Amino acid sequence: MSEDGAVRRYVLTMSCPDRTGIVATVSGFLAAHGGWVIEAAQHGDLTTGRFFQRVEVLADSLPFGPEELSQRFEVVARELQLDWRLSDTDVRKRVVLLASREDHCLADLLHRWRGGELRCEIPLVVSNHPDLRPLAEWHGVEFSHVPIAADRKEHSFTQLGDVIAEASPDVIVLARYMQVLPEQLCDEYAGRILNIHHSFLPSFAGAKPYHQAFARGVKLIGATCHYVTAELDAGPIIEQDLSRIDHADTVDDLVRIGRDVERAVLARGLRWHLEDRVLVNGSRTVVFA
Repeated sequence: MSEDGAVRRYVLTMSCPDRTGIVATVSGFLAAHGGWVIEAAQHGDLTTGRFFQRVEVLADSLPFGPEELSQRFEVVARELQLDWRLSDTDVRKRVVLLASREDHCLADLLHRWRGGELRCEIPLVVSNHPDLRPLAEWHGVEFSHVPIAADRKEHSFTQLGDVIAEASPDVIVLARYMQVLPEQLCDEYAGRILNIHHSFLPSFAGAKPYHQAFARGVKLIGATCHYVTAELDAGPIIEQDLSRIDHADTVDDLVRIGRDVERAVLARGLRWHLEDRVLVNGSRTVVFA
């Protein structure tokens, strides 16, 4: 049992070409070693022919630790042609937060982290402006100011990459970081950079989506948490939500309402990622939430 009272579990996530007997093979392997499965979910995608599975096992039910479990499971993985990952809930993932000047998403994530809602470590907040330093340091988190100079972007992003790498993150979260990351950084952390877009993608991508939505007279506005790729606002979607508006709402009302949606959507998306509930399926995701 961990320091916060949570029962230690191993989380096994996998995907492979679909075929008969995958569930039986995996569950049979765990049962043969006394593994007590407390949660399991699977999905077969008929359009791509791939199978996805997530299994939680009580750590104390197995006679060995995660290293030996991984070694033994490798035999099954080769047989089924698995892309797989094993996580230990006693090892908290390290999260680096990036933000610019707006603080609503950053403040929300830090608050949830301090309250124990997000089981992770947050060693660092990085910003291209100095404004959010007091917020980060009040929460006891190191703050790094890395300006992104318009005439020296390549150098600036190299510096950003070095600062992030030094923190050894498992996941990076763009909590309203208003810069487009370079392709090299997107590729280096593929499937490990989360972004919140203040729009219900794919509608109103790019800058000022609330202004775009207001101009179109929409009746619903939303937010989208997605993985970052080199193509702007086009990464696999993790979570979305929306809120109803009407003709009396101004642009400022849309921004205010939208910020509430952004906070909730980003927090859910990050929590699901931390719990290994999100598996990438090409340009889409499978979310076992």
